[in-house]
Amino acid sequence: MKNIITQISRILVGVLFIISGLIKLNDPIGFSYKLEEYFNANVLNMEFLIPFALLIACFVVIFEVVLGVMLLLGFKPKFTVWSLLAMIVFFTFLTFYSAYFNKVTDCGCFGDALKLTPWESFTKDVILLFFILILFVNQKLINPLLSKPAMNLTVFAAYSLCLFMAFYVYQHLPLKDFRAYKVGTNIQKGMEIPEGAEKSEYEMIFIYKVNGVDTEISYADVMANKVPAGAEFVDRKDKLIKQGYVPPIHDFTIEKDGNDYTESVLEEPKVVLFVAYDLNKSKEKGMKLLEEFNQKAAAKGYTVIGLTSSNPELIALTKHRYNQNFDYYFCDATTLKTIERANPSIVILEKGNIVQKAHFNDIDKVELK
Repeated sequence: MKNIITQISRILVGVLFIISGLIKLNDPIGFSYKLEEYFNANVLNMEFLIPFALLIACFVVIFEVVLGVMLLLGFKPKFTVWSLLAMIVFFTFLTFYSAYFNKVTDCGCFGDALKLTPWESFTKDVILLFFILILFVNQKLINPLLSKPAMNLTVFAAYSLCLFMAFYVYQHLPLKDFRAYKVGTNIQKGMEIPEGAEKSEYEMIFIYKVNGVDTEISYADVMANKVPAGAEFVDRKDKLIKQGYVPPIHDFTIEKDGNDYTESVLEEPKVVLFVAYDLNKSKEKGMKLLEEFNQKAAAKGYTVIGLTSSNPELIALTKHRYNQNFDYYFCDATTLKTIERANPSIVILEKGNIVQKAHFNDIDKVELK
């Protein structure tokens, strides 16, 4: 019985680590954005790691996949189980911290393919920890499935393929797009809220300075005159109590000079969007390609605009540096990171329908009608 439980645990943990790793390996840039959230000063306060987020993301997801393969093969069981235990203990702490303090709303465990709430992520990690502890106690029952040379070759092949996949999707785009802005999506429909959808519930919170410290006091306590004597009103905010229906696309805007052009742009029959969430971080190679493509698209009747979260001064410098003749409009950086991973990248719209998306390395493959 002990052996059966161990082998079941071995299969469950190995398969789950491989699936979870491959989903994130499909989009390592997206996972690096999630790590940046964790490294933020408001969460783990490890901002010095933010510049290395992509490197860490690639290492973690490749290691995750390879560990799953090693476990299934029975390759170096002691090292494998210890590594699995260390990873799951760390991620269990991380998901508990996020859930308890409500710091990061989605752990990114399965990328954009499967969204888990913080408590769901923590529960998943606790279950995994249970199965890994079974493996830890019964390490001697994890026997090799192949000869040593065959296992060495298989593990090396798994590592090499993962490394190649990470490099490929970084130079192009994710092999499978799980995001709300995937090709075939109609942006207007993605922003719609169905009739009768559950609405979010908020609680009004007042902030008073009490003995020099900003203190939150509920609306009920304020109405009941329970504000401490001498407290000074500072601000009021709405605290989310219950999350209602959130449409897949809920933060897409196109603005310029204080005006909202979202609706008018989405009604255009042919639109080219150059997405560059931060012009300071845009790849020079890609930026040099945009103006030539702009001219080709304009000649075929396309409306061409850039989308960025950068300020007007940086936009002016960028346009001058690369001799660009199209206008940039403002859109939130997080939204632009969600739309596309490359910086810059190309998105083709037809009346709000996303018909093509491309990394700047594949700009010559974009078809213009």
